[in-house]
Amino acid sequence: MAGAVIGRVDATALEVVAGVDLAGKEAIVTGGHGGIGYETARALASAGARVVIAGRDPQRGEAAARALSAVSRGEVVYRHLDLASLRSVIGFATRHRATGKPCHILVANAGVMATPPARTAEGFELQFGTNHLGHFAFVTGLVPNLLAAGGARVVVLTSSAHRRSRVDFTDPNYLARPYDRWQAYGQSKTANALFALSLHLRYGARGIIANAVMPGAVATGLQRHLDTAEQAAQGWPGPGWTTPEQGAATSVWAAVAPELTGVGGRYLEDRAIGRPWHGHGPPPRGHYLPYALDPADADRLWNLSQRLIDAHAKDLR
Repeated sequence: MAGAVIGRVDATALEVVAGVDLAGKEAIVTGGHGGIGYETARALASAGARVVIAGRDPQRGEAAARALSAVSRGEVVYRHLDLASLRSVIGFATRHRATGKPCHILVANAGVMATPPARTAEGFELQFGTNHLGHFAFVTGLVPNLLAAGGARVVVLTSSAHRRSRVDFTDPNYLARPYDRWQAYGQSKTANALFALSLHLRYGARGIIANAVMPGAVATGLQRHLDTAEQAAQGWPGPGWTTPEQGAATSVWAAVAPELTGVGGRYLEDRAIGRPWHGHGPPPRGHYLPYALDPADADRLWNLSQRLIDAHAKDLR
């Protein structure tokens, strides 16, 4: 990492990747056609990586790939991916796996927030199904490609909103309990952190290093389901909010930083390893609630996720 950005919380993704050579590396960024994902893809491609933008909007995806290809050292391509459809997720992973191409960097960036009650194609609660289960099926489907890299980084975006809810293992899809969109978002973000931990515990010794990243409060399309009053209640826009270029900095740091070689299963924020919060009140910046990285919950979530996906996947292959 360039010395000029050490200690700066306002550094951008391009500053973090300055001086890094990713020529010959393959990267996939979900939701890479907008917001933090776009800036993540831009930084990785600027360092020479071939970047696959995986997203559900072909028009935006193709436009982003063209724009980034024109100004980057690395090739940028778009491939369709709808994380709210296991058919789309499994199809993408199956096709990509068949290429045999190593995947050196995979950034599970896409997501939805505080949505009205809705369900994925398979009937999962939309936020849990998109933010967690879709990424779980996608990343696990690409494990052979990650192993083939001989040293891969997986970056899973979480949020400080994990403090809103643990994972409800008895009813993660709100089949019986009343739906609360912020609780559901918090549950999905806790699930993201647990998934990164579980992936690292299972594959870290074989070269797949996975970490969860809290990008900060960033003004993007993620706030589209909030009306003006709700946006004001969240403090958006205002002090403490950052740009997508700054929000992508920790994702890129997690993907390329030499100081994170072999370091996985962590919660990262402001390009630093977060610390568990055992105090009273909301965790301060750079801290997380311990349940977000609880190994027992991580293992339980992995097994639950696999069962939920397997119940549908056999009909989709």
